[in-house]
Amino acid sequence: MLSIFDIFKIGIGPSSSHTVGPMRIGARFLADANAAGVLAAATRINISLHGSLALTGIGHGTDKATILGLLGFEPDRTDPDEADAAFALVRERKRLRLAGGPEIGFDPATDMDFRGDIIPRIHPNEMTLRLFGADGEECLAQTYYSVGGGFIATEKQLAQTSDDDLIARARTGRFSFASAAELLAHCRDQGMQLHEIILANEDTMRPRAETDARLDAIWAAMRDCIERGLKTAGELPGGLAVKRRAPALYAKLREAPLANEREQLFDWLNVYAMAVNEENAAGGRVVTAPTNGAAGIIPSVVKHYCDEGDGKEDRIRTFMATAAGVGMLYKQRASISGAEMGCQGEVGVACSMAAAGLAAVWGATPAQVERAAEIAMEHNLGLTCDPVKGLVQIPCIERNAIGAVKAVNAARLAMRAADNPKVSLDQVIETMRQTGLDMSRKYKETSEGGLAVNVVEC
Repeated sequence: MLSIFDIFKIGIGPSSSHTVGPMRIGARFLADANAAGVLAAATRINISLHGSLALTGIGHGTDKATILGLLGFEPDRTDPDEADAAFALVRERKRLRLAGGPEIGFDPATDMDFRGDIIPRIHPNEMTLRLFGADGEECLAQTYYSVGGGFIATEKQLAQTSDDDLIARARTGRFSFASAAELLAHCRDQGMQLHEIILANEDTMRPRAETDARLDAIWAAMRDCIERGLKTAGELPGGLAVKRRAPALYAKLREAPLANEREQLFDWLNVYAMAVNEENAAGGRVVTAPTNGAAGIIPSVVKHYCDEGDGKEDRIRTFMATAAGVGMLYKQRASISGAEMGCQGEVGVACSMAAAGLAAVWGATPAQVERAAEIAMEHNLGLTCDPVKGLVQIPCIERNAIGAVKAVNAARLAMRAADNPKVSLDQVIETMRQTGLDMSRKYKETSEGGLAVNVVEC
């Protein structure tokens, strides 16, 4: 089975598929080169980005992320300021010290090609890396894919499944499942809640205390991201001149504690989600939940509903385990890649995960948890990914705020719904998959349609 920690990964913004994935690919290529015995003699490297990675690569930081991966940076251990300095030095000196290998000449302007004219056949997020030896001859070429949420695969692996999924297949979960129906059957047969099933599977991989500690660390990273976003003002990078709004909104909320609580509910969810996604847009440290572009929804709902009072640790762990279980279903049965599914595969999935997690914290039955996840996705079907100027800012930041509010409403509806739902979670996941396949590539993280072409860049 997939693990909770395949779904939630600590990394840097602005994109899990265009930043975290390419950073991992850079490191993976050098490992492959070292295994092939050709890394030590390398004199040149060429990086060719295709499809969505090329069309929105600059705005999504793909060039920077790939170079950082070649330098030896790891997404979950990268300090954004150190990364910025290292990338600037490569551009200035036009030299690149390959991790575990030699220092070579490298000019991003000539050694990195953005081939948006190449339409990948297997997956929209495709990149080919080539290594050359002392004689100038190519000694290794490998094509990789960044398949969403930081997951990566080689061309050969993707023809079967992603490398992370291969690892997952080798895991022997106590309660394996490939559908929501199977997951609910385990809950019924064992008399357990959904999060208990997920945690029982994690128990086969590591002691429960370690799982709890890792869940706490994931939440700490989310909480820290919220706090940075609430206090960091200024303008986001990229040229759209988008100002950070979270600090000012947060100040107004703190100045008006006696305002109507029902009205303020939206404001608190909005400000927490925007704080995270403004940090993400700035290349800050975030948690894929399940992607960077949708990273604000789950932290917003957890912060507002779970992070106060006695027993908050248990509430947060329940929320995160439940949400991850739902995320596993989308990853296994469809995709969490905006380049494959549009934004329904990012914000839509995050909204579905958050709705399930909140319903579980509110004491929902497993059937109600499944219903919350279904309702949330049902009303995100068809959501396009059309970032203006290829930046994860417009409409992405506000879309997370809307998604957080929608997740809470889906959980409330599920808790009060009739006992005979007409649509199952498995059906809505399959509908999302079919919708994504039918969707024009213009609306799937290429910035070739939608808002990206109708909003005048100022």
